[in-house]
Amino acid sequence: MTNYKKFKKVLIANRGEIAIRIARACREMGIKVVTVYSDADRNALHVRYADEAYHIGGSVANESYLVIDKIIQVAVKSGCDAIHPGYGFLAENSEFVTACESNNITFIGPNKESMYILGDKTRARQRMMEAGVPVVPGMKDPVKDLNDALARAKEIGYPIMFKASAGGGGKGMRLINDEEEFKTSYDLAKGEALNAFGDDRMYIEKAIINPRHVEIQIARDKHGNAIHMFERECSIQRRHQKVIEESPSMAINDEVRHKMGEAAIKAVEASNYDSVGTVEFLVDKDMNFYFLEVNTRLQVEHPVTEMVTGLDIVKIQIGIAEGKPLTHRQEDIHQVGHAIECRIYAEDPDKNFMPSPGLITGLRLPGGPGVRVDSGVYSRGEVPIYYDPMVSKLIVWAKNRETAVERMKRALSEYVVKGIKTTIPFHQKVLRNENFLKGNISTDFVDKEVLVEVQPREGSKEVAIAAAAIKEYLRERELENKLVEFTEVCASGSAWKEAGRKAAMFGTNFGDIYRYST
Repeated sequence: MTNYKKFKKVLIANRGEIAIRIARACREMGIKVVTVYSDADRNALHVRYADEAYHIGGSVANESYLVIDKIIQVAVKSGCDAIHPGYGFLAENSEFVTACESNNITFIGPNKESMYILGDKTRARQRMMEAGVPVVPGMKDPVKDLNDALARAKEIGYPIMFKASAGGGGKGMRLINDEEEFKTSYDLAKGEALNAFGDDRMYIEKAIINPRHVEIQIARDKHGNAIHMFERECSIQRRHQKVIEESPSMAINDEVRHKMGEAAIKAVEASNYDSVGTVEFLVDKDMNFYFLEVNTRLQVEHPVTEMVTGLDIVKIQIGIAEGKPLTHRQEDIHQVGHAIECRIYAEDPDKNFMPSPGLITGLRLPGGPGVRVDSGVYSRGEVPIYYDPMVSKLIVWAKNRETAVERMKRALSEYVVKGIKTTIPFHQKVLRNENFLKGNISTDFVDKEVLVEVQPREGSKEVAIAAAAIKEYLRERELENKLVEFTEVCASGSAWKEAGRKAAMFGTNFGDIYRYST
């Protein structure tokens, strides 16, 4: 067998439920766990779970979890062999990979060359075209200016998707229906991309009407062996962010499933990828599928695949980073039964999903056959205002989809979180919907079927007034230049609460306010 490096100690450069998930896999592999924490996370569950934990800075992410030098210093000081980035934060940052390499620390993820190719949407599209992977009709290169964008959109034909080249997670993405809408949205979209990614390059794709979002989980080792672990259905989204995922997908048959798996492997081979990752596709009503992007990291929804395949994706990822060849062949991997995941967020569905940080005064987790909870919180613990408001992931498995849905309903009814608002009622509403039960879903399902209340349209008077009020408040607090994400903007709870109060006055959502206040 090829020689490989067995890790003895791994630093987890993340927080919350994903830090706990990775730590559990490490423990089962006999690897010691080191975690890092910010001021806001001093008493967090991932700190308590670790063998060693180190403070790395202030509550705002760019003072702690995004500071490469601080994380590297801890890894060196504690004698770690490797760093696992989880998802978000530095998980897809090639500079972080370089810093790890410079300090003889293994980055548990793909090589930086493949990250470079796949991390830019236009660059990835070009590589997929060359490899023969089907892509959505659109541009190979970013637009030059508004006139160029209008001309290219006319060639492609409306409706179009105007997307950030460096985008991800649903950010920097606009559906444009006609030329006039494009003219008014162009600068706003570029500004949003610049604020979110530090890069305002944009490109255009043909909009696929009522698509399904289906992704393939893959793994490829450093010896060129690749497998796929079948698909996940991720069409239940809110503001382009997945909220419910399941496997298998109802959108495809076995023939298409096989073709998508082959295309996914072709995609990662074309970029010399060497880790676990996800190849995302859009699927139309005729089961035609088109490459969307590759997520070069562990996905939030990876437990869905674990439940139907029996594989531990985190262990596979760590093994690849150690240099081990894959131990599974494609013919060894099967989908068994049906799994569903609900992302539970600290948000208030009755107030347009306004974040609901605070103290958890009571907590009861669901259990029973086929139920899994990946959580990063505990009773009397705090949900900070500074980070993504996900509380946990609730995953169920059953022999078929109908039984899995009923099991998820039961698990949601058992799940009790006191002291803060959560999205549990929203998930219960989705699972009662007749079209969801029939599998008649698409990426706009939530807007059409679940959020029946009228949302303020972009550019409305109410949004503009709320945006102006919050912008003035932030200016007074000398925080305007830090306005990147509302969850990371405010260095004090009072600032966040004041911003939230002014938004609530007009019933607006933070996505709209964010766009109009920058």
